[in-house]
Amino acid sequence: MSTTAPALAPARFSDLGVPHALVATLEERGIRSAFPIQVATLPDSLAGRDVCGKAPTGAGKTLAFGLAVLARLATTPRVGRRRRHPTALVLVPTRELAAQIEEVMAPLAAVIGADVASIFGGVGYGKQLAALRGGVDVLVACPGRLTDLVERGSVQLSHVEMVVIDEADRMADMGFLPVVRRLVDRTSTSRQTLLFSATLDGPVDKLIRDYQHNPVRHDVVLAEADRGDVSHHFWRVESNDRIAVTTEVVSASGPAVVFCRTKRGADRLSDRLARSGLASAAIHGNRSQSQRERALAAFRAGRLDALVATDVAARGIHVDAVPLVVHFDPAADATDYVHRSGRTGRAGADGIVVSLIGSEHVAATRLLQRRLGLTSGVSSPEASSLAAPDAGRRPRPGPRRAKVATGDAIEAQRTRAPSRGEPAARPTRSSQRRRRRASWR
Repeated sequence: MSTTAPALAPARFSDLGVPHALVATLEERGIRSAFPIQVATLPDSLAGRDVCGKAPTGAGKTLAFGLAVLARLATTPRVGRRRRHPTALVLVPTRELAAQIEEVMAPLAAVIGADVASIFGGVGYGKQLAALRGGVDVLVACPGRLTDLVERGSVQLSHVEMVVIDEADRMADMGFLPVVRRLVDRTSTSRQTLLFSATLDGPVDKLIRDYQHNPVRHDVVLAEADRGDVSHHFWRVESNDRIAVTTEVVSASGPAVVFCRTKRGADRLSDRLARSGLASAAIHGNRSQSQRERALAAFRAGRLDALVATDVAARGIHVDAVPLVVHFDPAADATDYVHRSGRTGRAGADGIVVSLIGSEHVAATRLLQRRLGLTSGVSSPEASSLAAPDAGRRPRPGPRRAKVATGDAIEAQRTRAPSRGEPAARPTRSSQRRRRRASWR
């Protein structure tokens, strides 16, 4: 079943069957109408069906499955839950995504007397073990750390009645699906399984066939009116000039997420950008969780001009108002290009994507352009043209003054994005506090 946004009439969460207590909490946060993916999937999820949800990144998938999970818990008396073991499991590919989902779900769970905890690697075991010992209703987990805790006997999955597999395509890209299968095999055989992904083919389709029973599939395609205007630029830049061009384009059109192929390359580029006068931080798998969280928080708060990331970290970056993405190292394939570029143009906002192409990558770039239906060709760098006033874009501030609106989908769902050329309203102190308190995707 494929559904476009216009085919889904705006709906209130109460009309979709979400319990009153959860609806009231959403309304207190200014969320009164559902996104298309939520309108499409919630009725089937709440009816107990297995569901496959396909939608672009930033489309509101977290609330789509989060409300389904919490609605089921709301109908289960607290005394009837297995307090020492989770009854719902959400599997995700990255640490940042696990933490963000917990932030979204925890305030809603508290209203119905449920507990949510996230577990992932890169941090100590102490707090996570304490949370498990205290009893968890909804466990949000990365496969590696969860496998470790299961093997240690710190958590049992046999009482899990509802499983969510989020970002399933990224799980496949990262080689997690065999581990995901082993974990899902440990849950109840009568479980309800929800799967959300940007793509539903290849290994993801096999996962659907093996672990879902007669699932209903919703492919939500945003209408053109709901898409941001994202321009794609492919510039011929040789290795020795890439840092200078990146500095120039970030200064002209940033703040930006800049992608590198390797962890070492990301660290090196971040240092070079900093020496060029840009506020920069790197985020990748070798960074500690606290370092990654601080970098993301600084980027969301507008204290960074550039967040330099590897592909592994790409799915953990959920910031709606990123005006620029730079492929410092070209994407390995079309899938990586889409995932990287999806950091901009979210929630209807406009965006710019710039790829720096060396002579050795020109042929592969032309193939990528044909596959994705992008305008073919590689041109010379023109950073100044990206921020030209006649392009209908707001002028971008220079180094160390760049500001980026907090990229929380709760904010996108609460307020519309400004139209092209319309000045952004200055955030009030209360809205800034709200944005800092939660990261709703």
